[in-house]
Amino acid sequence: MAIEPLAIGVCSWSLQVTSVPELKEFMDRLGVDVVQLACGDPHHASWDEGDALPAVARAAGFRMSGAMLGFPGEDYTTPQTIEKTGGFGDPATRPERLERFKWGLARTKELGLTDIMLHAGFIPEPGAAARKPFLDTLAQVADLAKAAGVVVAFETGQESAALLRLTLDELRAPNLKVNFDPANMLLYDKDDPLAVLDLLAPDIRSVHLKDANRPTVKGTWGEEVPLGRGQTNTKAFVKALKRVGFRGALCIEREVGTQADRFRDIEHGVRFLRECLAEA
Repeated sequence: MAIEPLAIGVCSWSLQVTSVPELKEFMDRLGVDVVQLACGDPHHASWDEGDALPAVARAAGFRMSGAMLGFPGEDYTTPQTIEKTGGFGDPATRPERLERFKWGLARTKELGLTDIMLHAGFIPEPGAAARKPFLDTLAQVADLAKAAGVVVAFETGQESAALLRLTLDELRAPNLKVNFDPANMLLYDKDDPLAVLDLLAPDIRSVHLKDANRPTVKGTWGEEVPLGRGQTNTKAFVKALKRVGFRGALCIEREVGTQADRFRDIEHGVRFLRECLAEA
């Protein structure tokens, strides 16, 4: 089923669900039928359905905007631990993560989807010795995805928008795109999301909607907060997405708190986003 532009959705892992019926129940309570679905493995948002997940999800009656892949060993305890362990950043883990990526591509196809989202890792700056082997790995990612007929969207935040733009331009792979998360830019103390939206606009494939405040101490995490209560300026961000012609779903993400806290905050987020869209 097609997803209309700027449809409100939710990220499955934010609800901390372990089965498709549980996910469907939460979505029904939220009044949304669009979801970005965790690929699901023992290391990231696993599903009770196991290998049967794709068939069960396809029959569940909701619409899926894409699949999200996490990697074993990614450690988000601090910005420093995820810099060491995130995505394809560590050369020692690249071979096994490319194998996990192949698994994610297969699952994406089994789900009947064309898009997979992930964190590429901290992209080395131009001139750094680590940059060429890192970009060579991302080129492998693009080639593997192209062979599978899948688009890969790298999530924003761990690098500046200018560095991500430069990297995409250097790779010149039409199936490498952007999963724009404005709050991540604040949590990692990088850009002003509104100021850099136009720079990445041509390649924005999907969007995570969450809110945050910048860190008050350098080198620590910012604070994630419910939509509309932080420094992201969600109302202006939604207007800007319409202005640049973004036509994907707006998937609410919430990554702190108990399951009950997250549901309450996502429920608030759905209401708030409806207000934003009405004003936009």
